[in-house]
Amino acid sequence: MITSSRMSALHPYVPGEQPKDRVYTKLNANENPYAPSPKVIKAVTDFITANPQKLALYPDPDSNELHAKIADMINKTGGVLCRAHVAPDGSVTPDESDRIPFTVTPDMIYTGNGSDEVLSFVFYAFFDSGKKFVMPQFTYSFYPVYAGFYDIPMDQVPLNEDWTLNTEEMLVRVKNNGGGMIFANPNAPTSLALTREQVRQMLLKANPDKIFIVDEAYVDFGGESCIPLLKEFSNLLIVRTFSKSLCAAGMRLGYVVASPELINTITTVKNSVNHFPLDAVAQVAGCTACENPDYYAECARKVAQERDKFYNFLKSRGFYVLESKTNFLFARHPSIGGEELYRRVKEKGFLIRHFATPGIEEFVRITVGTAEQMEGLKKVFEEII
Repeated sequence: MITSSRMSALHPYVPGEQPKDRVYTKLNANENPYAPSPKVIKAVTDFITANPQKLALYPDPDSNELHAKIADMINKTGGVLCRAHVAPDGSVTPDESDRIPFTVTPDMIYTGNGSDEVLSFVFYAFFDSGKKFVMPQFTYSFYPVYAGFYDIPMDQVPLNEDWTLNTEEMLVRVKNNGGGMIFANPNAPTSLALTREQVRQMLLKANPDKIFIVDEAYVDFGGESCIPLLKEFSNLLIVRTFSKSLCAAGMRLGYVVASPELINTITTVKNSVNHFPLDAVAQVAGCTACENPDYYAECARKVAQERDKFYNFLKSRGFYVLESKTNFLFARHPSIGGEELYRRVKEKGFLIRHFATPGIEEFVRITVGTAEQMEGLKKVFEEII
């Protein structure tokens, strides 16, 4: 064989369906239905027009300006866009419940080529191949992919019967294994969230010498960010993304918020793999997005409002649906299987996500779109159910 022996152990991540045969209303990949801020589009086009030579030069390898802009945005919003308060002049302040008791600084930020690359570096930096790390049984399905890629043993903890995280068992497993922990909060695909205080209680019981990773990809739609806990816990590392609430899945921007010491560790990994992870255009787009949190706060609010409306619709049509703090809903119906529902909805021109994974195979995951898209999906569901 030409390939290495490691190849046989790889089990690649399967992303949401990207159709090529026809045009669908795409509600299967948790993308934001809204375009980036017009100011982002203008900044990108102006940059390319005015500075074409910069596309021939390497970008800032450390994305220093972007780190400063991200830190400023977090301080202004409290890390949860849908609850941030927007004044008539466009200025933004955090909701009192999200206020951070310190100032997030640029040296607490690391950025990478999407949160998937960020997670890759985090796995390499903090999980040991000789010790199992702990994760929920049902969570972001890229975590097992990286475990296999880096040959890191994992310990998957079943969820509680109500689909919440079994935090006590996770803590027991971490103690027994001697490794670290990762989970998404809010979780995917279940859409449920722990409160900040619940996470704090976990941290109080966890080993302070082992990494404790919280993936906050969806927190801007109604969860509680754990960024305020960074003042108290030096082993806490928070992964976030521009792909969901900042309308930039196509731009590939992810980031970490953590202590400067942990950021330095990830940067060392980055400089050993890909010294220039963010291109010049992505950095311009990211900086401008961070300068316009009022626009994205409104987008997040609209998504959260449509989510709640569609939740009520599903409940009224007999679905079992979890109370989401994300930009998607996780639901099943007693009279039609998940795979069949996915197929019949697709026949009507809408894409939703079905997982064949045993244990959640009867569920579908529905990304929240615009009001018009969700009204269209309601009609489709009414025809099918």
